[in-house]
Amino acid sequence: MESKKELTEKILKITILIQEKYPELSKYLSEVQETLPSFEHPEVDASALAKYYETLDEMLKDYLMEHPEL
Repeated sequence: MESKKELTEKILKITILIQEKYPELSKYLSEVQETLPSFEHPEVDASALAKYYETLDEMLKDYLMEHPEL
């Protein structure tokens, strides 16, 4: 499994990509953050970060499949 640092870097890169190239998806970023632990369970481990990254990646892939002209 990737480290928390590696996952955080991947999350940052995909978030910047979405904001710069596909700003219409930016409105969904706050919804995706709901996959991260909440105040009641604040521990963000590598597993939670991996799930968050996978959610972002799937959202972007789905969008690109629906909009192949991009």
